[in-house]
Amino acid sequence: MPKGTAQPPELPSRQAAGPVSPTDMTVQPPHDADAEQAVLGSCMHGPDVIDEVRAMLDAADFYRPQHETIWRALLALRGEDKPTDPIAVSDLLTRQGDITRVGGVVYVHQLYGAPPSASHTAYYADIVRRTAALRRLREHGIRTVQRAQEPGADPDEIRSDIETDLGAERERALASGGGRLSRYLVDGWRFVTETGADKEPLWGTREKTAWASGESLMIVGAPGVGKTTLAHQVILARIGFQGTVLDMPVAPSKRVLYLAMDRPQQIAKAMARRIGPHDEAILRDRLVVWQGPLPASLDREPDLLKDLAAAHQADTIVIDSLKDAVSTLVDDALAVAFNNARQRAIRNGVEVMELHHQRKSQEGTAKDTRPSLDRVYGSTWITSGAGSVLFISGEAGDPAVTLHHLKTPTGEIGPLQLIHDHVHGTTTLDPALDPITILRAAPGGLSVRDLATAQTGEGNPGRAAVEKARRALDSLVKTGLATKADGLAGGSGGGQQARYYASARHIAAVC
Repeated sequence: MPKGTAQPPELPSRQAAGPVSPTDMTVQPPHDADAEQAVLGSCMHGPDVIDEVRAMLDAADFYRPQHETIWRALLALRGEDKPTDPIAVSDLLTRQGDITRVGGVVYVHQLYGAPPSASHTAYYADIVRRTAALRRLREHGIRTVQRAQEPGADPDEIRSDIETDLGAERERALASGGGRLSRYLVDGWRFVTETGADKEPLWGTREKTAWASGESLMIVGAPGVGKTTLAHQVILARIGFQGTVLDMPVAPSKRVLYLAMDRPQQIAKAMARRIGPHDEAILRDRLVVWQGPLPASLDREPDLLKDLAAAHQADTIVIDSLKDAVSTLVDDALAVAFNNARQRAIRNGVEVMELHHQRKSQEGTAKDTRPSLDRVYGSTWITSGAGSVLFISGEAGDPAVTLHHLKTPTGEIGPLQLIHDHVHGTTTLDPALDPITILRAAPGGLSVRDLATAQTGEGNPGRAAVEKARRALDSLVKTGLATKADGLAGGSGGGQQARYYASARHIAAVC
């Protein structure tokens, strides 16, 4: 409640029904006066707010009787399609003879300014609903204790009454829009059109998405291959330092919470390569860092991740790294518990990035073998709940590594040959293998097989490499960087493959 807001006159609050012991009288029933004031003040801002709240609350859910009276006045005005502002509410209460009992005109006007944000009314109403439910359960418990102490008490009768009371509470919760079983329920149309399936990606394009909104991104690799270097570039892009990473656009965020659990000093040293004194304002405002272990592992406290984001007003969380956030990664049950924590944060509007490690390579495995999801360390449920999994392969400290896209929200990215600049903390695509670079160097154009051969170094590239080359060239045509000359059908001369050429406009711009 804002400073200077007067409290209403103290009127009798709701107490447990029937006689209570002196000990019970010293304990105030559960309630939240600030939340009640915020709900009433928000409802004075518009009739639509009242429609949302009355699906969640009954008049008796308000702890203070004067708040219940004001709520009933709001419902009466709404029912007659009249204004619900403080002037209209005060007028109705005055005509009813209730204005003095609720605290006067001044208190009604002060309620209007009580909510920190009228857009959070449902959250405040849920607090009121929850505390009201606790009060009722408390009352049931007090009555049960009193009846059990009466001479000749019948336990079967008491049990029957308890079941009736609890059944009524369950029905009340089911009927409430904020009830446990309906809190996150939406109809099919809203699910399809409003859940966010059509959102722009956080990193990448709609055709090739590295990080999809509402789905976690996992960056996997052995120590020293540049997971942190790549992650830092995406984080800094999210807070406004740059617009792209690996030539793919990055969407901005409001604030990033970085969980630096694994060697925070090394993380700080790595990030320092990219920043200077002129970046102080952005870093203070849009990046907050947690250093060292969390208060509890995420498999033990599934709400911890979303609570951390809410506490620090972050819309993005980076977990560095997973081994420090979960009790153990190989246990399926704990992996499912971690995914529960991950999904709760995402449901709360938090975007999640995770840094993780690979399994040790088995003897006899060729270094150039394409990695797969079973190379990611831990239970399969760790990756099953992730939206996108990027795997960096290479030698520790090597500036040249390969990025594989093992799990894709849309089209597959890469494999990409990356060059790390360890001095400046940047990563770029290897220009020698960039399709547009290769195409520009071929004035006579390239066929799909020509590009696949140039990228793989193999005289007879496999089908997968050829198809990737085809998609890359078609993508260049779609973006206007290349043109395509269709080939001729086969015959006695064997036909002719389609050829791709760097667009004249793009060549002129480069020259």
